[in-house]
Amino acid sequence: MIKQFFCVFVALLTSVMASAKEEVASPDGRLRVELSVKEDGGKLCYCVVYDGVVILEDSPLGLLTNIGDYRDGLVLKQATTKLVQDEYSLQNIKQKNVSYVANELVAELDKGGRHVMDVEFRVSNRDVALRYRIFPPRSARVCVVQEEATGFLFSEGTTTFLCPQSKPMGGFARTSPSYETSYSLDEPVGKNGWGEGYSFPCLFKVKKPVANDKKQKAKGKKQAGKPTDLDYWVLLSETGTDGDYVGCRLLNEGGGNYRIGFPQPGEQNGMGSTGAALHLPSATPWRTITVGAGLANVVETTVAWDLVSPKYKASKEYIYGKGSWSWIIGMDNSCNFDEQRRYIDFSAAMGYQSVLVDALWDVQIGYDKIAELARYGLERGVGLFLWYNSNGAWNDAPQTPIGKMNNSHVRRAEMKWMQSIGIRGIKVDFFGGDKQQMMQLYEDILSDANDFGLLVIFHGCTLPRGWERMYPNYAASEAVLASENLHFGQGACDAEAQNACIHPFIRNTVGSMDFGGSALNKFYNADNAHGTQRKTSDVFALATAVLFQSAVQHFALAPNNLTDAPSWAIDFMKKVPTTWDEVRFIDGYPGRYVILARRSGPKWYVVGINAEAEPVTKTISLPMIAVGESMQVYSDNAELQGSVKTVSQNKKQHLSVVIPQNGGVVIVNN
Repeated sequence: MIKQFFCVFVALLTSVMASAKEEVASPDGRLRVELSVKEDGGKLCYCVVYDGVVILEDSPLGLLTNIGDYRDGLVLKQATTKLVQDEYSLQNIKQKNVSYVANELVAELDKGGRHVMDVEFRVSNRDVALRYRIFPPRSARVCVVQEEATGFLFSEGTTTFLCPQSKPMGGFARTSPSYETSYSLDEPVGKNGWGEGYSFPCLFKVKKPVANDKKQKAKGKKQAGKPTDLDYWVLLSETGTDGDYVGCRLLNEGGGNYRIGFPQPGEQNGMGSTGAALHLPSATPWRTITVGAGLANVVETTVAWDLVSPKYKASKEYIYGKGSWSWIIGMDNSCNFDEQRRYIDFSAAMGYQSVLVDALWDVQIGYDKIAELARYGLERGVGLFLWYNSNGAWNDAPQTPIGKMNNSHVRRAEMKWMQSIGIRGIKVDFFGGDKQQMMQLYEDILSDANDFGLLVIFHGCTLPRGWERMYPNYAASEAVLASENLHFGQGACDAEAQNACIHPFIRNTVGSMDFGGSALNKFYNADNAHGTQRKTSDVFALATAVLFQSAVQHFALAPNNLTDAPSWAIDFMKKVPTTWDEVRFIDGYPGRYVILARRSGPKWYVVGINAEAEPVTKTISLPMIAVGESMQVYSDNAELQGSVKTVSQNKKQHLSVVIPQNGGVVIVNN
């Protein structure tokens, strides 16, 4: 009888545990996560609520590994909560000094009577982050994560702003995927890109709630605050990915149901597994969910860096700043000794810190002459960045130097030579995908480069995932349809404003973006008279120098701009910072227009651009600029002819602006 009672008690206890729910809310109470295990099958799920509105409906969690299937049959054994606080300072992200505060929930999960993993949530006032911590069984100390069940279930009526993932081994020299496709804007949920899902980060707009929606009320009944009249915006991404995992994408599984996807088998020329091999115990990277009523939380989030830590110490104090770059205007033929020397003189005249010497320098200039150029530049306060091919055997990109960055002893010998002649950094291009082996290569290049005091820029590459904080010598990544496309096709020039109005809301929110823009040439050609024609204004070019955040910026300026561009534009480009203390979103909509402000020291740079057919007319509030303080205002007329004037801040601290299509506005306090 006692034994029978005990069995019934255990069964009841297990049933209670299996249907248990846990909650964790943000410090301000507006953002909340509810975690539960379904009674039917023991499947783990969570939902996200903001201001009483269900942002993500019950969404699945779990992992499939080669030592166990942790997607069902789970028991929520116990959960603990605590406050997490961190303060850090970084010069190379959107905000220099960050104070991170979040509430953490750690849920312990059993399967078959054994503790198999934890699910960890951290909820700050604008972000939800989640990850798994996997524990070994007695017989194993390693595992391969083969698949994640991690999902994000959006309600009907949600619209998307997404970048389709390319199929592998396509595009130029079979170099895809490289996060360089055009965004689809304002599309309904339910699509899966070009069949392979979407590249992170991914932006969604959730419609505001219907007043009599019982489900919304039931989910939000415990939630402080009231729904606003604004749209709710959600940014999905990931951070903390290094050589111990794979880079992931977002797959649609019908309707508003999205989940984490691992790399495609064909990436990296088919070499390597799509899974992640781990030594146990081990934690996965963080999945991040940024939520806001309006777009300010999305634009201003620092979640990509809040959740990670430095992996090694900087070998020296790295200097960021501005530079010039001949290739974007002159292409491969510009990579010769005389032209690079001319660009060094140009950078010196602009007060810039560097020149990027692009592909083929090893055969068109040579190692000895590069050393001579490096000495010449150092005498003028200008350092060199040198381009390298990442290959390997993962694509057909032929540009040289090749076969150096993929080989440890060759790479380190090359870096030692660069250190000896005073090279500032490297740009490594044409990577092969997101498999673990490739993520290890990124990490190895960064670590070795730090040993020799070199900054690193990546192109033809994956999204950075917290790397500014993880790797002290990391500078920036492309991972976007960047300025080279403006040279290659008139269509890209025609769509420049629309694309530029996307990046501050999506790609550039989570990591430094090496775009290589802000051209003042009318044409993308060395003679400034032929080739693709720029449709945007000079003020637009100045604005994007602020809009596109990267601590190292190699602008698409040319030596001829010293005489053929407006003097006010050149003066601005000489002074514009590349490192920022603060960012504030003011107004905008992805793909239409954007107005935001960045602060460097006491100076505020308030900038806006417009892609819409009609002018954007706004009265913007500038409380950060004192009453009576003078401001330089750069603006365009209807014909996109720019000018600059000085105005004083009025008592209301408001300023009316008109931004024509393809035009811009820039406001700088004196």
